[in-house]
Amino acid sequence: MKTHSVNIVLLGLIFFGVMSCTRDTRPLDARVEEALTHRLHEFDVKGTSVAIILPDGSIHRVCAGVSADTVAMKPDMLFALGSITKNMVAALILQLAEERLLSLDDQLYKWLPSYPNIDSTITIRQLLNHTSGIYMFWENPKLWEDMLAFRDSLFTPEVVLTYLKKPYFARGKGFRYSNSNYLLLATIAARATHSSLSAQFRTRFWEPLHLNNTYLSLEEHIPPEQLAHVWADNFQNDGSNRDITFLPRVSHESITYGSSGVFTTAEELALWCSALFHGQVLKESSLSQMLDFNPQATTSWCDGYGLGVQVFKKRITAGERAYGHGGGNIGTSAYMAFLPEWDVSITVMINFFHGKCPDRMLEDIIEIVTEHLRSSRG
Repeated sequence: MKTHSVNIVLLGLIFFGVMSCTRDTRPLDARVEEALTHRLHEFDVKGTSVAIILPDGSIHRVCAGVSADTVAMKPDMLFALGSITKNMVAALILQLAEERLLSLDDQLYKWLPSYPNIDSTITIRQLLNHTSGIYMFWENPKLWEDMLAFRDSLFTPEVVLTYLKKPYFARGKGFRYSNSNYLLLATIAARATHSSLSAQFRTRFWEPLHLNNTYLSLEEHIPPEQLAHVWADNFQNDGSNRDITFLPRVSHESITYGSSGVFTTAEELALWCSALFHGQVLKESSLSQMLDFNPQATTSWCDGYGLGVQVFKKRITAGERAYGHGGGNIGTSAYMAFLPEWDVSITVMINFFHGKCPDRMLEDIIEIVTEHLRSSRG
């Protein structure tokens, strides 16, 4: 028995030695790029841009694939963030609450006129955490029809709100993600500040954080030469995958005002993520409210929702706790994730509207980064 035990110990030591010798010691960026390239090929996506901020503050920018034709993806290329914009709108509302320009417990009638199918006693907080019950305008097929028929037309918030149907439930009685909530929040922010959403973003967030390549569509000029080219069928449902970067999108961008609209780079989004969750944007009390996650907000895509922040499903975070936000726009998909136990910020952007590809990329990156950090810690 003693000899058998010794043999088991020796075999264990040999196995450990073999595993140590086969540990991937390549630089972090090289490992991430290889993983990204594999996923691009697997899901037939053209290009991706990723940024990672490690606990020591170092920033890793990794790109793979192409923007268009033979033009390689570059770190300074701009992507539409889609619903990640909600996180910035939520931060703005929380700052306004800090300044007592409004209260999260204000009811809508204090700021907005009465609208059909909207309960005027809904609070700002209920808009932020999607417990208002307000109908999601994208679920009305007529809005899709009109958006496609009038691509060059500007849809005002008042017009978009005419597409709302009856609420899903009474205010505060459930959770239902709805872009309509953030359209109303953007309107409230503009009224409370007597300013535009882009002006508030720029003076409060982008300039102080030196985010010089971040823009809000419709209200600001986005340098066309910096855009990552995006690929899709442009809602034709014909199976095509063509370059739609410069096709008309005014109707879409105006309909999604407040719930979408920000364009930026992977690096600048990672800088925003890191600054926000390190308390450089909001007071501690406000950040705590933002991160007060509703456990009932469990869906196929999140395990809790706070104020403009989601808890990611662990199936796409390699089992690690992560929060932030995901987003999709015409021809793009993106993730912004913060890992509190590792103090790591990660952003992933691809130039195609695709669900599984960014999921698997985020999972791969988290596995690689956490293994890298474990090795660094010895």
